[in-house]
Amino acid sequence: MRGLWVRFPPLALYNVAAVAFGNFLHYAVACHVLKSKGKYNTMQSSVTPSPTTIDVRELIVGSGPFGPNEVRAIADSLGTTTDTHRELRLTVQELQQVGDLSPAASVRLGVGLYLLGRSSEAVVSLKSGDGSALALFALGLAQAALAATDDACGSFDAARTAGYPAGACLAAKANTLRAANKLEEAANALSNATDEESASAEYLAAQGAIAVERGDSTTDTLELLQKAVESDSGQPLALFCLGVLHDKLGNDDEAIDSYQRSLLRYPATVGALMNLGLLYEDRDDFSQAQQCYRRILDGLPLDAPGREEAISRAKLFLKDSAASGDRHLDEQEQRQRDRLEQVLTLPVSDFELSVRSRNCLAKMGIQTLGDLTLTSEADVLASKNFGETSLVEIKDILASKGLVLGQFAEPSMAAESSPTFDEPVGEQTEIHGLPITELNLSVRARKCTTKLGIMTIGELVRRTAEDLMECKNFGVTSLNEVRERLVERGLKLRGE
Repeated sequence: MRGLWVRFPPLALYNVAAVAFGNFLHYAVACHVLKSKGKYNTMQSSVTPSPTTIDVRELIVGSGPFGPNEVRAIADSLGTTTDTHRELRLTVQELQQVGDLSPAASVRLGVGLYLLGRSSEAVVSLKSGDGSALALFALGLAQAALAATDDACGSFDAARTAGYPAGACLAAKANTLRAANKLEEAANALSNATDEESASAEYLAAQGAIAVERGDSTTDTLELLQKAVESDSGQPLALFCLGVLHDKLGNDDEAIDSYQRSLLRYPATVGALMNLGLLYEDRDDFSQAQQCYRRILDGLPLDAPGREEAISRAKLFLKDSAASGDRHLDEQEQRQRDRLEQVLTLPVSDFELSVRSRNCLAKMGIQTLGDLTLTSEADVLASKNFGETSLVEIKDILASKGLVLGQFAEPSMAAESSPTFDEPVGEQTEIHGLPITELNLSVRARKCTTKLGIMTIGELVRRTAEDLMECKNFGVTSLNEVRERLVERGLKLRGE
């Protein structure tokens, strides 16, 4: 399998929109990745999504309150509303252009930088803050994102002392220690919780994550994580851990569902996307798998610990998935060709035909369905006593097998004449000179055009559909794709 003992960070997104699951990527608490059935076991902190549209600029720059609820609202909106990321980025840029920020404004800027995945800058800004409970907690998250474990734990302890919700501080500290592979210290951090704090979804998720890392009883760990999800149906860390456990147990449907639900919340993690991508590959859904790997390549911040290894793995997986997808398509096409050959050899005597039709076909020497696909409608009607009723009868039989009369018939002499080609004029001349890569064709279609020596759009439109179909592995799907791309530019293949 392809899993390794490595450490990968969660994700952040700068200007690239995520392509799957409807949310953005983010760089949050440092995470630990371990080998699990060739998949990656990655832990993260959590936030709760909300479909509510908010005014990000007003929350950060305005004079209103700015505390845990406001930060959570921004984080929730980042996971469900695509415009929020752009608004947050512009607001942060606006604050950075201000000369001397007040301590309170520095906290707001630091939180915004952290939410954008720019943790190094966030640490600098938050240290210039007002020392409030929120500033200390956000500082801990940014330090944890940079794998500064001791500093982060100190900040979480200070935030708890300053009045930040104790349950959130304990869970964040435990997750940070677990990410540093300090499982005993992580468990001890949770032992200080009150009964009320230990019943929270965050606490149960952190506890369940430690249990997964330690390899505790699967039954007990599943029960613990289910309690977390019952308390908060979208708790991302608990859902991720459930995905890991179901993956180990071979419950692929449950694993995929858990990973998908965990990714519906901001932030997403490398581990969830890696694991989900591999599960998609197991189901031959290579397109979805490649989307997962591309999100990793698009979303990792430059200062993320373990970024080089994460990018290397994602590139490798993407390359393997693309190659496997091509092989899968080749196998599918071969199976389709084999099936077609079997159908073409079926004798017409196996079908219920009228005596008139049967006699006419016998006179024409037509014995199989393949013979009918090689005979044009005009040739059939030219046969004596073969009328419209018999023609409909024959067409119905062929249609039942996915065939058409004369499907593979040789073209007539009139059709064999070379199709005309209109030379480009005006703006079309420039379009014809563009490289064929401008059409953004699929891998299969692009390979076939390369084999045919087609380098520009102009060279492509000088070819007929028959020219393209002569290339191995270039089927009807690829032909339709080429036609659609050309139509988008007001062009068409020669002879069409």
